Amino acid sequence: MRALPGCIFVLLLTGCSWMHPKPSSTATQTAPVSPFKATSPVHKTATHPLPAKLYKTADELVGKPFRDLGEVYGSTCQVNLQDPPPSLATARREMQIRAARMKGNAVLLHRCEMVRAVAGCYQQAVCQGTALKVTQ
Repeated sequence: MRALPGCIFVLLLTGCSWMHPKPSSTATQTAPVSPFKATSPVHKTATHPLPAKLYKTADELVGKPFRDLGEVYGSTCQVNLQDPPPSLATARREMQIRAARMKGNAVLLHRCEMVRAVAGCYQQAVCQGTALKVTQ
């Protein structure tokens, strides 16, 4: 009778070890590392699309075949008086980047303006245009 609690304890321990999954054979395999070879770290660089070319008038597109990809906009906001004022150049650049994300390489500018009394902004710079894919 004294041996019964000891046997149950041993069975409990071995039973619990069976419950843990064994690592797969691919997870345990590692590439051999040479102590004499220096490894260089791999750096991943984020690829940002280049901003699309800006056309200010439709006359600049005469004679160039293009495809309309849709409307794009860019904006910057001055939340309060202590923030730097919004910039039309920054809004234009944001619009060009959005066109590039749509696989466009050009933007036909419709308008850029400074707007006051926008919800959440003291002053806002907004630019609107059309994203284009111009074939050369």
